[in-house]
Amino acid sequence: MDMRADAAIAATAATRRLPGWGAFAIASTAVLLVANDSTMLFAAFGSLRHAFPGATAAELSWVLNAYTVVFATLLVPAGGLADRFGTRRSFLAGLALFLGGSAAAGMSPSMGLLVASRVTQGVGAALVTPSSLAIILAAFPPARRAVVVGLWGAASALGAAIGPIAGSFAAELHGWAGVFFVNLLPGAAALYLGWRYLAPAPGGGRTASVDLVGMLLLGLAAGALAMAITQSGSPAWSRADLALLAGGGALALLGFVLWAGRSAAPLVDLSLFRSRTYSAVNLATLVFNVAFIMMFFSLFSFLTKVWHYSLPLAGMAIAAGPLTVVPVAFLAGRFAARSGHRVLLVAGSLVFAAAGTWLLLVPGTQPAYLSQWLPAMLLSGIGIGMVLPSLSGAAVAGLAPARFAVGGAVNQAVRQFGAVLGVALTVRWLGGAHLAPADFEPVFGMQIGLALLTGLLCLVVHTRPGMAPGR
Repeated sequence: MDMRADAAIAATAATRRLPGWGAFAIASTAVLLVANDSTMLFAAFGSLRHAFPGATAAELSWVLNAYTVVFATLLVPAGGLADRFGTRRSFLAGLALFLGGSAAAGMSPSMGLLVASRVTQGVGAALVTPSSLAIILAAFPPARRAVVVGLWGAASALGAAIGPIAGSFAAELHGWAGVFFVNLLPGAAALYLGWRYLAPAPGGGRTASVDLVGMLLLGLAAGALAMAITQSGSPAWSRADLALLAGGGALALLGFVLWAGRSAAPLVDLSLFRSRTYSAVNLATLVFNVAFIMMFFSLFSFLTKVWHYSLPLAGMAIAAGPLTVVPVAFLAGRFAARSGHRVLLVAGSLVFAAAGTWLLLVPGTQPAYLSQWLPAMLLSGIGIGMVLPSLSGAAVAGLAPARFAVGGAVNQAVRQFGAVLGVALTVRWLGGAHLAPADFEPVFGMQIGLALLTGLLCLVVHTRPGMAPGR
């Protein structure tokens, strides 16, 4: 009976299986939407402030961070579920939740329902991200994975980078609610095509039981630490409350590590971190994504509040950066397939630091797009195209196929925690209604420092083809 069932599954997979680039198109469309949603509301922050005049800056930041916090908290458990129950099933369920949350968010009449809808989006995004990477990795032979992982990372980077641009046009046309509705049509197409054509993963759903204790401990740790970060500027939380929350998160994280060390089937195999490369890449991912999110949030604030650009004009002024990301990422993936990721990571970090230096020293109070703004956008796009996809690729470069989803999920969870920290810091520094160029100096200065730290961390990365994994 089992043999006949296995043969039926294999036959169904054979008739449904797309060529590798077809699976890539479906998975990368979904991950682009997920990443896009993490930054699209930057452009609609002012519109939200007008729509909910009684909300504080800290409360408004939760419309941004409810999504990111839940996304970050559930990524690793979602990777474990995808590895155990099948990547296709996890991908389709996550995309359906994400789209449902998007529709509900756009129709929310109150701040509470809006935040709840963002939570639903975050759950869906957490399921989509590791399963989409695993789908892509399984669709290509090992020799081509550096290129396709680089392009998958480019789709994610592009989604995050164009979020404020797409959000500016959507908010101008339909207010803040339009920011959520733009997900629906491309997301529905990816959901249908994925259901119709993606093959079930062989063996999904027949392996070890899920580590529920590990999920609970890691969820408590991630949620408490993220809450402590995002509420650091809220008058509703005292320093003692925040310290207690952060301490509880740290204890839960310690409990998770101890549990994972003794569990027969842990949610995260801690041996992943015996690799110096894997550990360094994840730390660099955290650092760089703080800088990345701070930069894009601050760019929009500068253009609208200092140069007084309209939302669509600000979106077009930023567009040169995201448009540079994809061709650079494509070339970077080809380079990584031959020579590894270290040179790309270090050089790209220096380029991104140069973009921050330009923004710190050059733009003044009077608009001068070609001479003062465009060079910074091009430098930032080149740096992002070299670094973000390479971090994703380096994180999974030495992993066995059975560890793709969890190993990639850990890296993406770290990335989202960087986003949480970046949003919290930027809202705290640039949350006022009136800003001057001097107000942006701490943000651009931190971008420079974090970019340089990223390059320093990546000096130990070794992913050259043919090198033994786990180094």
